[in-house]
Amino acid sequence: MSEEVVVVSTLGEGNRRVGRLTLNVPRILNSLDAEMIEIMLGKLLEWADDDSIAAIYIDGEGEKAFCAGGDVHELRRSSTENPGGPCTYAENFFAREYQMNYVLFTYPKPVICWGHGVVMGGGMGVMAGCSHRVVSERTRIGMPEITIALFPDVGGSYFLNRTPGMIGRFLSLTSAHINAADALFANLGDVFLAHEQRHDVMAALASAQWTTNPEANTAIVDAILRMTPSAEIPAGVVEPLMPEIDALMAGDDLVEISDRLLAYDGDNGWLQKARDGFAHGSKLAAAWIFRQLNDSVDYSLKEVFDTELRLGANIMRHPEFAEGVRALLVDKDRQPKWQFDAVQDVPDDLLESFFKEADGAPNMHYPW
Repeated sequence: MSEEVVVVSTLGEGNRRVGRLTLNVPRILNSLDAEMIEIMLGKLLEWADDDSIAAIYIDGEGEKAFCAGGDVHELRRSSTENPGGPCTYAENFFAREYQMNYVLFTYPKPVICWGHGVVMGGGMGVMAGCSHRVVSERTRIGMPEITIALFPDVGGSYFLNRTPGMIGRFLSLTSAHINAADALFANLGDVFLAHEQRHDVMAALASAQWTTNPEANTAIVDAILRMTPSAEIPAGVVEPLMPEIDALMAGDDLVEISDRLLAYDGDNGWLQKARDGFAHGSKLAAAWIFRQLNDSVDYSLKEVFDTELRLGANIMRHPEFAEGVRALLVDKDRQPKWQFDAVQDVPDDLLESFFKEADGAPNMHYPW
């Protein structure tokens, strides 16, 4: 692979081809920065109007990750440059990232995402918007934002509210990880294939007889992805635990949910780890995560991204996020000094302030 942060190429020859975008910073698990987002957004918009491009294929270089999220080191730097005021880099980053997410969710052509390995945060935002989401035997999905005092953005307010039962709420509050089988059950993935089959898929995409009709091309992609998996899908953990997950997350009172989750003393290791994820996460973040998910249940995509940008801008202007990143990724002491010890300690007026317009923040712009 070249040294480009996103490798732009095509699959196939002739008048109809597949546009390919490969995230190409495997040393940091293909985490997204502003340059990568600009490249991806620019090509997606260009290819949307290009009749020679029939479909899009998005993947990540390396064996470990499709995309582990956004470059939070740069976001933290931006958030600490002007304490309490506009964070130009971070807020513009969110605005452009969410625009890219919106474009993927509403794209006029089929988009295949090869979601192998780590798919978290911003990586989930890319995959969730694609029409054909492929997961593999080593897929590991998560929305770990509570651990750094952020929130499941990049459209998470939309796609997490469309999971069965209380899965979306559970993943958001606990930073729990799920595998390929869980992703299929939770409507966060569409197709399971072995990672080694990516070459067969790309070869089939390259040789397909594409048309100018998006519906016909979608059917072609559907047929290609129906190949028999060459590996066995790992057993999922979520579906068997749905009664427990729904019971833990039930109701509209975050304090009660917190009490139930922290009191969990069962013997299921995955639930224990999820409990600990919530316990160690920011309680201020838990409050705004819970509020945003509840508020956005019936939002349109544009309403989702408008409110996510507002919330994201306000979070960047508060020190909780910088402290979360410091503890996890800078000093790596894993001892964040959160502002509050419990969700019931978060004042209503402080929480409300995160959902008000952020002076000087950018606005969302939608291409269609």
